[in-house]
Amino acid sequence: MENAQITTQQPSDAADETAVHNNDASSGAQSRRLDIVSLYPKDMNIYGDYGNVLTVSRRAALYGYEPVVHQYNQGDQWPEHVDIVLGGGGQDNGQKKIVDDLFERADTLRDLARQGVPMLMICGMYQLFGQYFETIDGTRLEGIGIMGVHTVGQDVRMIGNLTETSEEFDKIIGYENHSGQTFLHEGTEPLGRVEFDGTGNNGEDHTEGARVHNVIGTYMHGSLLPKNPKIADFLIRTAAERRYGVFEPIQNDQMRNELARIDRIADRARAVAKNRPR
Repeated sequence: MENAQITTQQPSDAADETAVHNNDASSGAQSRRLDIVSLYPKDMNIYGDYGNVLTVSRRAALYGYEPVVHQYNQGDQWPEHVDIVLGGGGQDNGQKKIVDDLFERADTLRDLARQGVPMLMICGMYQLFGQYFETIDGTRLEGIGIMGVHTVGQDVRMIGNLTETSEEFDKIIGYENHSGQTFLHEGTEPLGRVEFDGTGNNGEDHTEGARVHNVIGTYMHGSLLPKNPKIADFLIRTAAERRYGVFEPIQNDQMRNELARIDRIADRARAVAKNRPR
């Protein structure tokens, strides 16, 4: 879309990175870049989770920022600057593929989390951001310990449309599909609460997801952010405030109208999803 450009940087191009300027929106002012890291998109990208990257990038651009997406896979060079980190879900074998590389980046990710960098981790990455994940075959995958949770694989899957209630984000709409039961440790807050048994983190305590610092973990696929723009805007706003001291949209009428159009689509999608059977 005109005046809302997104740049995707491959790791090999890191030395030649340049920002894309949004001339009409910024009226000639220097553009404001936001660096977005997509963690392991080759192996951890099922159920459309890369749509979260596209949503954050699109909305950031419509607010007058310059999203630059770094697709980080195993062995890639880590970007020099990180404003947002997004990770998706994957099968057990996908988690096993990336776990060694994840541990090589663990200190960096833990430091970023402590510094308040906003992150969204879906399903498999949510599990690996916890203390450990014990798969259904008894294999124990140690997590990087950013979130106070642990997960145990089960025979029965929790699968279906889901609505949860969050104090910060109101109603969150998504689709869960996981066999791992995740349990929150003392002091860890859930992202939201679900109404029915057999849903959410573990099917027992009516919690779903987790929050630590500005890190969000959740089982919500869908992808999540197109139907939940409040969460997308939280990530963007927090990133902008950390990097520039303030979240300050710089928009022309076209950008405002396009953002309003996208929000109307999200509202319609949420209404449909709420009424779908489990």
